[in-house]
Amino acid sequence: MDIQTELETAHLLAAADTSILTTAVRPELVMERGEGMYLWDTDGKQYLDFVGGWAVTCLGHSPTVIQEALAKQSAALVHSSPSFYNKPMIQFAKLLTDVSGYDRAFFTSSGAEANEGAIKLARKHGSIHRGGAFEIITTVNGFHGRTLATMSATGKKLWEPLFAPKIPGFKHVPLNDLDACLAAINPYTCAIMLELVQGEGGVHAADVEYVRELRKICDDSGIMLIFDEIQTGFGRTGKLFAYEHYGVQADVMTLGKGIGGGFPLSAMLTKEAFNIFDVGDQGGTYTGQPLAMAVGQAVVQELIRLELPLNAEQQGCYILERLHQIADQYNLQHIRGKGLLLAFDLPEAVGPELVAACLQVGLLINAPNPLTIRLMPPLIVSKTDIDSMFDLLCCAMDSIF
Repeated sequence: MDIQTELETAHLLAAADTSILTTAVRPELVMERGEGMYLWDTDGKQYLDFVGGWAVTCLGHSPTVIQEALAKQSAALVHSSPSFYNKPMIQFAKLLTDVSGYDRAFFTSSGAEANEGAIKLARKHGSIHRGGAFEIITTVNGFHGRTLATMSATGKKLWEPLFAPKIPGFKHVPLNDLDACLAAINPYTCAIMLELVQGEGGVHAADVEYVRELRKICDDSGIMLIFDEIQTGFGRTGKLFAYEHYGVQADVMTLGKGIGGGFPLSAMLTKEAFNIFDVGDQGGTYTGQPLAMAVGQAVVQELIRLELPLNAEQQGCYILERLHQIADQYNLQHIRGKGLLLAFDLPEAVGPELVAACLQVGLLINAPNPLTIRLMPPLIVSKTDIDSMFDLLCCAMDSIF
């Protein structure tokens, strides 16, 4: 690294320190470019990415199909307002409904917006079919977003005192505790909402029988069932959608992260029976925006063409195998997950320290809590990438333990 590059990075960091609102603790580096499984900072240092932009960059960094979709669509139409149909909107909605088994799509820009839409739809359902019911049952340690409503739906203990008063009408019950869920249901209940694999909560999967029983309960009582597949959708768990592991479909499914491969995009999919919004009930300036629609279509088609859900399943099994091989050496506990949404627990609460040590050796990983490490690499990951990751991970763990 030359002096000029070092000065440029220092200048950028100084500008960030005085101009960007403080909402996160970030390391003293600036990411500049990415390709495939790797990112490079402004100093030219390379990082093997096993965070995947927070389970977003499913095709890796700067894939050709996204570059081409952006160039082609931006030359034709970037935005026409939500008041009109556009060709990519119709094409992408048809693609999603065809591959998902759902009937209708509503497009937004973030996972939180998609979940807001699901919350609104659930309350609309409650007002029409459940005598004004408005309460939604969610799970402890579930995560649904950062708007006030989705933070209220989130079962994160540390968030309880934030931005009070919260939006009322949410009950949190432990994941996989059917009795607790049954006890929470009352005449005011309009929906049950959960992640099939809790991502931010530490990678904890719902049990198959639990999910199937929830489906029966909702069918019997007229309660809406919502699956938040913002993190688990589009191949992340080894299936195109995580619900395929369970043989159960929800009434509503929310999608985000991998849907755009890095472009801001999300969706809410519903069965026809829940196509119940009146005109004006829901909207958004960027819903169905042509540029986003073209990217989403390109990403999903490429995921399917390359059979990346299958690759996620195969490579996830290999990562689990390698983790079990080093478990005794580093006293790793509770190795778990599906596909390429994986986690393990550390013998001590040193998650942030291990993340920092990995960063130093050129590896990006995530600690959703001090005891847990989460791995969620791009779905294009290969065995060679995984072997390189373990070399770097073990080097970092040797410096910690």
